[in-house]
Amino acid sequence: MRHVHVIVHGRVQGIGYRYGLREQAQRLGLAGWVRNRHGDAVEAVLAGDAGAVEAALAWVEHGPEGAEVQSLETSGGAAFAVPEDGGFEIRRSA
Repeated sequence: MRHVHVIVHGRVQGIGYRYGLREQAQRLGLAGWVRNRHGDAVEAVLAGDAGAVEAALAWVEHGPEGAEVQSLETSGGAAFAVPEDGGFEIRRSA
């Protein structure tokens, strides 16, 4: 299992980015969460099969229609808890 913490910078709020990422994560069978952060960024934790995490990260690089991803920060995400039921949730903004 692979865990990744990612912060996405750019035009990623107000365009359905979080909902699109949740859809991708559910389709790929990933656990984790996503939320908006202050300063026009989105933060997420992705956990699951390494190939599925890589596929989700490929989507994260461009996001949904209307997104303008400027940069990504990624790191190991094992220190971040994922939902106990193994699902993927949208969390309150940080």
